[in-house]
Amino acid sequence: MEWKSLLGGTALALVAAQAGWADGEACGKVRIADGGWTDIAFTNATAELLLGALGYESEQTLLGLDVTYVSLQNDQIDVFQGNWRPVQDEQYKSYFDNKHVEVLGTNLAGAKYTLAVPDYVAAAGVTSFGDLAAHAAEFDRRIYGIEPGTNQMLIDMIAADRHGLGDWKVVESSEAGMLAQVARAVEKKEWIVFLGWAPHPMNVNYDITYLSGGDIEFGPDLGSATVWTLSRPGYAAECPNAAKLFANLTYDIDFENHGMQRIMGDGESPPDAARAMIAAEPARLDKWLDGVTTLAGEPALPAVRAALGL
Repeated sequence: MEWKSLLGGTALALVAAQAGWADGEACGKVRIADGGWTDIAFTNATAELLLGALGYESEQTLLGLDVTYVSLQNDQIDVFQGNWRPVQDEQYKSYFDNKHVEVLGTNLAGAKYTLAVPDYVAAAGVTSFGDLAAHAAEFDRRIYGIEPGTNQMLIDMIAADRHGLGDWKVVESSEAGMLAQVARAVEKKEWIVFLGWAPHPMNVNYDITYLSGGDIEFGPDLGSATVWTLSRPGYAAECPNAAKLFANLTYDIDFENHGMQRIMGDGESPPDAARAMIAAEPARLDKWLDGVTTLAGEPALPAVRAALGL
């Protein structure tokens, strides 16, 4: 896949934003995909908070991953902050090859995404994908996943009988449903294998071990990942200022872990968590708003600081 060619048109459009070209009225409402995950709930809330301060309206729509890509292609959604790579690369390769989506930039580096078990299960000898089949009875031949459309790599793994798991089942529910199952298992010291990832408060709330050996399914280094921000085709050319904001919106593991903990552990709403994290680290605004204006074309940083009371 030629990422340079995908980025070329976007880069040119972002030059327009840096030159101070305000977006037109048609760009005033930004349609954002919500994948139903707490990390994207937090990053989307952060984006919405900034967009509102800049004079934009925004609308989030809860969509499965498959529908998200179709919606970007069909001009029903403008932006998606949840393109995890390499785990989504093969399944959605055609969207990039056919230019049905565009890349705005990387929003998170150092993430990971693969199967995990509680530490007491790892201590009993399960530290890799290859160890699972020997303990099928303890796991009840079940792998706990999240939303349908997000677990395809596991479904394909079972269909191909990789790692001897051909008679296993992926339990699809939601992030919250999966974590509730993990919490019940950990409380009773029962065996469970589930999708784990960072950033996420699960890494703080539970003692877990990520399984090695899942390179085919999730990529090397325990599913080491970067998260990219995508847009519908032509968005950066049509709305360069909003696209520039999303290109600037980069996070880190620690920032997202704490923001997600506010939502999942402290019960804050995503907007309240985003506001609290920005208030705690206001220096991030300098980078996020570099080369960005309000919808009306005024300087962004003072407008956002005033709107957020900073």
